[in-house]
Parts: sequence; structure tokens; C-alpha cells
Amino acid sequence: MNFIPSTFFIAIISFGILYLLLKKYAFGPLFGIMEQRRTHITEQIQQAEQNRKAAEQLLAEQKEAIQQARNEAKEILDQARATSSKQADEIIQQAKAEASRLKDEALRDIENEKNKAVASLRAQVSAMSVLIASKIIEKQIDEKSQEQLVDHYLKEVGGNL
Repeated sequence: MNFIPSTFFIAIISFGILYLLLKKYAFGPLFGIMEQRRTHITEQIQQAEQNRKAAEQLLAEQKEAIQQARNEAKEILDQARATSSKQADEIIQQAKAEASRLKDEALRDIENEKNKAVASLRAQVSAMSVLIASKIIEKQIDEKSQEQLVDHYLKEVGGNL
């Protein structure tokens, strides 16, 4: 191979012109597109980071809301338990009061019936006493016969009770 200086200079000049043309028409737009792509990717990364932070914040808010809902549910259950316990106590107190009232009523009824029975018994005894006395007067009998007659009428009165 022979070295020809003119060809060498023409090749260098051609290469320089080609470089300048490529720089102006090919490398410029290519580097511009690459710069736009880099900017776009950077923006997407920043937006993804912002979205991640927003998601973390939403997650924290949701966790807090869930915890608050749990606390509210626990409070509601505690209130329901307290209310049911209070109502149960009230129902028991009412039942005890009702039982006491019924017991007192029953005792009054028993006392009234007892008084009626005693009054009825007294009336029967006095009627029998009068009957016995009239029979004794009708029959003037001796003391032993009188005792037997009184015992007989008392047994009769005891059988009627």
C-alpha cells in the first residue's frame, strides 16, 4: 500500500465534514431524544417515589382508621356488656320486688283466711256452746252424764272443723 498524502487529507477533510454533518443532523437530535428519555425516566422515578410515599401514607391512614374502628367496636361491646349487665341487675331487682310483693300479698291473704276461719270457728263453737247449754238445761242430768255430753259435743265440733 502506498501512502498518498492528498488522499489522506481528502479522507480527513471528508471525515471532518461527515462528523460535522452527523453532529448537526444525527447526533444532535439523537442526543436530544436521549436527553428527553433520561428526563422522562427521571420524572417517572420521581413520580413513582411520590406514589410510593402517598401509598405508604394511605396505608398508615388505613391502619389508623382500622385501629380506630377496632377501638370503637371494643367501646361499643364494652358499653353493650355494661348495659346488658345493668339491665340484668334491674330485671333481677324487679323480680325480687315482685316476689316480695307477691309473698306479702300471700301472707295477707293467709292472715285474712286465718282470721275468717277463726271467726267461723268461734261462731260454730258459740253455737255449739249454746246448743250444749240448752241440751243441758233440758236434761237435768248428773255431773258425769254432763261431762260425757260436753265431750260428745266437743268431739262433734272437732269433726266439723
